[in-house]
Amino acid sequence: MDSHEEIIFSMIQKLSLKEIKNSNVIDVAAPIISFGDFSKSKVATLGLNPSDKEFFSSSGDELYGVNRRFHTLRSLCLDDWKNVNEDMLKDIKNTCLNYFRLNPYDRWFKPLDYIVSGSGFSYYDEFFSACHLDIFPYATHIKWGDVPEKEKSNLISIGSEFLSEIINNSEIEVIILNGKSVVLNFEKISGYQLESTEISSWRLPRKKNDVKGISYTGNIDKIGNIKLHRNIKLLGFNHNIQSSFGVTNNVKKSIRSWIEMELTENECERYKFI
Repeated sequence: MDSHEEIIFSMIQKLSLKEIKNSNVIDVAAPIISFGDFSKSKVATLGLNPSDKEFFSSSGDELYGVNRRFHTLRSLCLDDWKNVNEDMLKDIKNTCLNYFRLNPYDRWFKPLDYIVSGSGFSYYDEFFSACHLDIFPYATHIKWGDVPEKEKSNLISIGSEFLSEIINNSEIEVIILNGKSVVLNFEKISGYQLESTEISSWRLPRKKNDVKGISYTGNIDKIGNIKLHRNIKLLGFNHNIQSSFGVTNNVKKSIRSWIEMELTENECERYKFI
């Protein structure tokens, strides 16, 4: 069992916790360690948790055959996760690491890929230059925003402990936080407050009160009490690229340019220490 499989096994063991069993977590679905190969990626985008659409169609039917994205108890011919073996763990890992080669949920990931690709990084790059991670690696039956607050808090504390472990088993140097909820939850689990700056070109017009555009920046070398193997640059924006109403192409283009500028500066900072 390699280090990736060990992390996945630990994630699966958590599915037996009462806090998860009594929650909205889809417990027949395998946890998702990453979307794409995090061990080869320099840049990672960060979200809250996987969509149920990674496992089920819009009508609620489990995806199968060429449409399948990730494993479930059914696809592994299991009736209980306690019977998972090393071959199954390897299969779960491979569906995660090769996600963008197989059947990615492009409706969700293409907009995010546009944001990061201005810098030459992409989920779809054959060299896996970017991947996606979630604070909570388990899909839920309902949207994360509809999960009761107390339940969210419990789930985040359970799932987030894996984030530092994943980063420490990767080459990731930059994490891009997609939306204010991701920023707030990351600050909560990391104990680190990002620096915020209003950017006028990201403002979303409304009839009453416009929605401000906010950028977030920071650098961390630990998450909570867990030390990271390298310093990680953090970049974020308050608009959820896929979900925020009225995020225009011009706003997306401006966010893309800002990410490009910040990542170029990050490269320059690296050369100072060579």
